[in-house]
Amino acid sequence: MGRSIQYKPYHLCVAVFALCLSVRFTEYFLIETDKTVIGENILHKAIGIMILALILKGLQLTWSDIGFQRNGFVSGILKGLLLGCVCFAISYGLEFAVLALQGNPAHFELYVSGFTLTGSQVKNTGFLFFLLCVLFNAINVWMEEGVFRGLFIKMLCETKPFMAANGFAAFLFGIWHMVMPIRSYTNGEMSFGQMVLMMIGYMILSGMMGIKWGLLTRITGNIWAGLGDHLFNNTVATNMLHVVSLKGADELQIVRIMAAQLLSFAFVWIIHCCRNKKAKDF
Repeated sequence: MGRSIQYKPYHLCVAVFALCLSVRFTEYFLIETDKTVIGENILHKAIGIMILALILKGLQLTWSDIGFQRNGFVSGILKGLLLGCVCFAISYGLEFAVLALQGNPAHFELYVSGFTLTGSQVKNTGFLFFLLCVLFNAINVWMEEGVFRGLFIKMLCETKPFMAANGFAAFLFGIWHMVMPIRSYTNGEMSFGQMVLMMIGYMILSGMMGIKWGLLTRITGNIWAGLGDHLFNNTVATNMLHVVSLKGADELQIVRIMAAQLLSFAFVWIIHCCRNKKAKDF
């Protein structure tokens, strides 16, 4: 298997992705852990980490080899959290401004959203729910950053330039997120046309986020900044800090997330270009 990273990185990358995706489909469509008391589809992420560990062992690689170095852990996580915090502060402000202009004043509410066994949305405010939300999302981002930004880019860069490797990894990351609208369609929660539009939207948004986190890995030399930004997006901006107006909660959530991700992508892209320019000057 050690030869695969040198001679067939693309095939190995696709094989690992297909295996992880099959486990993801199994949980989303058969087990549906997010509709249980756990409230999150976390099993396929935990299994994904185990698959990643086995692949690394087979390739004779360490976690450090794919970006999980001990040095820079704290500073990297803090930089990623700061990036997410600043960009989402701006996007939350835009969201409040839009709602105010519509004559629909809003306010913040802090709770963890979840689902009952009947599928109705509930607000969880207990400390345990916040703790589990952070824990589950930490597992989530560890798996996704480790596989897509760590392992895949490491493998693909053996035969491809970084930008090509990062682009392909981001493409797979976009496909990864198409599972959610597919399940919503099969459950009768949206029409076929809505599913297609949501799939395209997820593909674009997730792909852009994947490219950004890949660039952060390249810029910092480790996985931590991208993981920190990813964690902030998934916990605070998506699951904890909600905007509630007269019409309900988080009606402009997708706009909020898109605005924040565009801002952070532009910031990271500018840093990447500046670093490349300095490297060429030398």
